Parts: sequence; structure tokens; C-alpha cells
Amino acid sequence: MEKSGDYVCCFGEMLWDLLPSGKLPGGAPMNVALHLRNLGMDVAMVSRVGVDALGHEIVDFVKQKNCVTDWIQSDNQYPTGIVEVNVSNRTAVTYNIVHPVAWDFIAVTPEALAVSKNAYAFVYGTLACRDSHSRETLLTLLDNSTALKIYDVNLRPPHYTKELIEVLLQKADIVKMNEEELEIVFNWMAASDLPIDQKAERVKTKFGLQAVIITMGGNGALFIDDSGLHRSKVFKVDVVDTIGSGDSFLAGMIKNLHLKNSPEHSLNYACALGAMVAAHHGANPPIKESEVLSLMNS
Repeated sequence: MEKSGDYVCCFGEMLWDLLPSGKLPGGAPMNVALHLRNLGMDVAMVSRVGVDALGHEIVDFVKQKNCVTDWIQSDNQYPTGIVEVNVSNRTAVTYNIVHPVAWDFIAVTPEALAVSKNAYAFVYGTLACRDSHSRETLLTLLDNSTALKIYDVNLRPPHYTKELIEVLLQKADIVKMNEEELEIVFNWMAASDLPIDQKAERVKTKFGLQAVIITMGGNGALFIDDSGLHRSKVFKVDVVDTIGSGDSFLAGMIKNLHLKNSPEHSLNYACALGAMVAAHHGANPPIKESEVLSLMNS
């Protein structure tokens, strides 16, 4: 299927989070895609699932969210991805990400090349690069793409190396990471104790980035671009779980960047959306834009 016009291509893992309460569909790139779709943007998801019941179920779930599934590949050898999630500490969720699974083997196809090349933005993360197959596919698609390249660092130990992160940063135009991830990346560069905004500025300069976004949980977020430093408002909610909160935040930022809204508006919108997702169970609650705007203006 050919795709044209303004849309966002998301590359990487599609999986099931296995929680004590049951299974929930997840994977950061898929969550970003579904939140973008919920916000009215057109999306294309490039991933891979097993030819099994979980694979059929997650593809059906994506279809129910009004996302086209033409770029989701099928794998006859490896199963659909699963993650064992421990939510005993609601503000510090831990994950056991089973390996190898289908999304470790995303292939370069003519369809994947075309849809990633022509997008407004191409969103990718670190986890899908833990296996050489999907890593080489991602690097091929990035080198072929004219899209705005947005790297969601999203570190999941032990599935990354310093060398991998540096390659992925060099490919990016915009990078989003949380405070802990900024500390890890900055400490590879220097050992000096600087304020968070100066650390982010150093990362931006070193890797020639257009912008760096730093999420700080309940303390909001920072956005640093060539116009300077921008800080969000802080939105207080009763946290149910934080699964998918950062992914919804990124979707909110991408929508507003596409609309060319101001950094302050973009940040506040994204933080309000992320807060609302944290107030619900699971990664993909159906948040209405009116709810986001209401929280922004509260």
C-alpha cells in the first residue's frame, strides 16, 4: 500500500505486557503510533509479529484503533513479543523483555523503505536494536528516509550499549529522553556536575541535534532547541500506573511540532496528555483532546 501526505512512521516493537491483572498491548513505538492516531494524525507502524494467537490479537487491536496494519510483518519462526511487567512499585515499573521474538527480525522490504522515506516524521527507539536483524533494518531505513528523525531513547537494561546509543543519536534530528537516560548519556561524555538543562544542551551540541526533550516525571519536561530553553507547567494527577505515559507525551509533542505550535504550548500539551495517561490503567487509554486541553487550562 502506498502512503502519501503528512503521516508519522513508527518503527520497532509490538508486544504484550503481561501484568498481574492480565495482558495489555504495548511496545513504545506502537504506543506512540496509537496515541498519534487517537490525536487525529495519520500513522504507519513498521514492526513484526508471530503467526500465532497473540500476533493475530495485537494486529486486530491496532486495527480497532483505526490504524492501517499493512507494514506489520509476519514471522513463521519467532513468536509475538511478550514482556513480564512488575508493577509492585507504581512509580518504578520493571520489565523482563523476552528474547528472541518476532520484532527482533524486522526485515528491509520495499514497503518499509517507501513508507519510512516519505513520512513527515520517523520515530524509533533503542530496544528494537537489541538484535542485529532489526538494528540493521532500522539503520537502512534511517539512511533512506527524508523524514524528521525522532529518537525516543527509552533505555531498557541490558538491551543497549554506549556504542549503539551514540550511533542512534547521530542519526537523529530530535531526541527525547528522561532524566536518568540523560545522566547515562552525559556521563559517557563528561563527569562534570552540571544542571540538567546544561547537560541537555551539551548532548544537543555534541550530536548536532535540532532539539532535545527531557521528561522529568511529575516535575514536567524541558525542551531545548536553537531558540533556547523551555519548561513545561506541572500537572498533578492521581497516578494509577506510568505505563505508556512517556509514549503519549511524545505523541503530543510530535502533533504540536507538526502544527508548528510554540515550544511552551507543545510541552504543556504533551505533559498534560502524559499525566492523563498515568491516571489510567495501561498504555493506551482513549484520552479525548478536550480532556487534555481542560487539564492544560486548569
